[in-house]
Formats: sequence, C-alpha cells, structure tokens
Amino acid sequence: MISDWDNLRVFLALAEEGSLTAAARKLKVSHPTVSRRVKALEDELGTRLFDRLPDRFVPTLAATHLLDEVRAMEQAAQALARRSAGLVDNHLGTVRISVDETMAEFVSRHLMKLRENHRCIEFEIAVAHISANLSRREADLLIRNTLPDSASLVGRKLGRFAYAVYGTRAFAADCDGSEASLRVLPWVGFDDDHVYMPGQQWQVGLLAGTVPEVRTNNGVVLYHAIREGHGVGVLPCFLGDRDPGLVRLTPILDEVIVDEWLLVHRDMRSLPRIRIVMDALVKLFQDMRAEYEGRIDAGRPVNDLKAAG
Repeated sequence: MISDWDNLRVFLALAEEGSLTAAARKLKVSHPTVSRRVKALEDELGTRLFDRLPDRFVPTLAATHLLDEVRAMEQAAQALARRSAGLVDNHLGTVRISVDETMAEFVSRHLMKLRENHRCIEFEIAVAHISANLSRREADLLIRNTLPDSASLVGRKLGRFAYAVYGTRAFAADCDGSEASLRVLPWVGFDDDHVYMPGQQWQVGLLAGTVPEVRTNNGVVLYHAIREGHGVGVLPCFLGDRDPGLVRLTPILDEVIVDEWLLVHRDMRSLPRIRIVMDALVKLFQDMRAEYEGRIDAGRPVNDLKAAG
C-alpha cells in the first residue's frame, strides 16, 4: 500500500521529464524535494525505480510497470479536480487565459473593455509559446492559432487575423511593394526553431536562402526590432497598423491569414466564471474585427503613400 500520492506524482514527473531540474520546475518544488520523495517511494516499494546516469534519470523495468497505473491515477485526479471546480456554482474567482506573446499584446490592449462588466472576476493572462495543459488545469482558457487533436477540448473560432510586411518610412521610400524591392531590404524574422510562426514560411520563400539580419524567438521583440529600423518583417496588422512609425509595405498576405481559436476543457466550459469570460472574449473579438482583419485607416500601404505624395 503506497501511503503518499505526492510521492507518485513526483515519480511520474521525473519519469516524464528525465531530470531533477525539469521535474522540480514542472512541480514547482526544489531539487531536494524531488530526490527525497523518489527515495521514499523506492524505500516503500523495496526496489530501485531509476538508473542515475550522468545526464538523466532512466526508469528501471520496475518503474515501467508502474507508469501506466500512475498516469491513470493522475488523469483521474485531474478529472476529479475539474469536476469539483464545477460544483461551486458562482461567478467569482480567477480565470487564467493562456496566450502567446503577440496575442497578449492584443488582449492586454483591450483588457479594460474585456473586464468592464466583470470586475468580480480576477483575470490572469499567462504568456507562453507552448500551449498550457487544460487537462492539468495549467490554464482555464487557451487562445491559439491551431486546434489540438483532443476530444477533451472544445474550440470556438474567434476571428481571422491578417498579416502584412511592415517597415519604417525610411524603408518605405525605397520599396514599391514588389518582391524584387522587398528582397534587397534588411529583414527581421524568427529563429530556426520558430519558423512555424505566422508569416515565417512565406518570408523564407521570398528571401530564397537569405537569412534575416536579426532573428528572435519572441514576437514582441520582432515587432520592436522592426519599429526601431533594424529591418522589415511580417507582423499582424493589429500591431503594425496602429503604430504611426510603421508603414504597410505589402497588401495583406493571403497566405498568412491566421484563424485564432478559443479553447476550453469540456469539464470546465459550464463553470459560470469560465462561461462569462468566454462570452466576453467572443464579444471583444467581434467588436475589434476591423482592427485584426487589417481594415483600419492606419499604416497605409507604400503605394498609397506615394500616390498621396
């Protein structure tokens, strides 16, 4: 009989993460806590659960026999936690919304509008490239541009976000919007690990092997590098059009239009505070549609600027 479920949770985290550092970070505990609890579980079972290699912890044969059962226990505990949250029939509390850093710019810009009739709810905006795990309640809601292949999640499309190439007016003076004039400009882009970000495949195809002069793994850094004149790059129109220092150098890129989705776990969607925030987000995106579809009168294309001049 195993007396402490927390020891099993630590065992599972170490088996999945492979190192004390990663397991401790995942569980938000210290290295000694992970080591102590794994040792306590080994003592209780009377067997060694991990081979301690120089760079990682490898589950032993005895550990592999436990893993499926412990994973099932964790999933059952998560389901119980989600359903027990739904038993509290009120609209108070915290709602944690997970977004990437670019979407965080959009949501935080309109946070006052989002919260104007919902001051009784605490809004927590969690920023990360990697999607939070809704089954483990790492967040209550996700806003992402892909739909996960999971029957436990429910998705609703929020809107279609438009992208274009932007640069400072100094670059606009040397660009007529053609591919040839774009190729000779300096570029800012994402690094190799983030070529899946919106617009990067289009940019790679345009540049045909030329590497951007500035690369980053963060969309906000990308935006600031472009607005400070380090090069041109692909931005969502809601960022580029609202910045008076930037000019749209191309029409909206049809190949880069991105659908953004609101995702929630099935067990949580009927919780009053979750339902309220979901409805508020849907309304916000409906109201701001012209902004993220690139239909506001700002950051006019370079050809329009030249015609006006």
